[in-house]
Amino acid sequence: MAERKRIPVWQEDIPRATGVIPDPEGGEETECDCPRLDAADWHETESDWSDITFVRGAVSAVFGVPMNYVSVGAKLRVRAASLGATVPDDAMLLMGAGKFRRPVLLELEGVPRGARGIERPGGVVYSRLVPAPLGEMKKAVAETELKARVKYGRTPDATWLWYLTCKVCSRDRNFETLILVHYPA
Repeated sequence: MAERKRIPVWQEDIPRATGVIPDPEGGEETECDCPRLDAADWHETESDWSDITFVRGAVSAVFGVPMNYVSVGAKLRVRAASLGATVPDDAMLLMGAGKFRRPVLLELEGVPRGARGIERPGGVVYSRLVPAPLGEMKKAVAETELKARVKYGRTPDATWLWYLTCKVCSRDRNFETLILVHYPA
C-alpha cells in the first residue's frame, strides 16, 4: 500500500486567517477562521487519495452559482457526527460541477466500518492554488484541467473547488481557491 502524504493545512510560521481583519471602509473589525494553505504543499502537486474519506451532500445552484454552500457544510458536519466520524481541523469542503445542482464533499476521519453514505474516491489528485475571482474562475479551472491532461495524458474524472476565503477575507486574499482534478486508481 502506498504511503499517504498528509499535507499540513497550516504551520506555526505561516500566518493564519484567525484574528482581526480590518474593514476596508473603516468600520468595525471582523474575525475570520478561513484555512490557509502553503503553496509549496498544494500548488501544482499530486496527492494520494487512496485512504481519504468524504461524506457527500449537494448544493443548489442558479446558472452555476452556488446558493447555500456554507449551510450545506454545516449539515454535513452534523451528518458526520451522526455516523460516528470526526471532521479534521480545516477539513476540505469541496464543490463539484453542475449548472443547477452541485455535489459537495466534506473530508472525514475515523469513519466506522460499514458506515453508509461515505465516499472513498481513491486515486490521485492534481491541485493548483490560485487566485480566482468569480469572473476568472472558469479560466483558472480550464488552465488546471489542461495542465492535468498534459501531465497525465487523459481527461480528469472530476474537478473540485475548495474555496479558501469567506466574504470577510476574499478581497484581501484575492479569492484564493484550490482547484483539484481527480484521477481514479
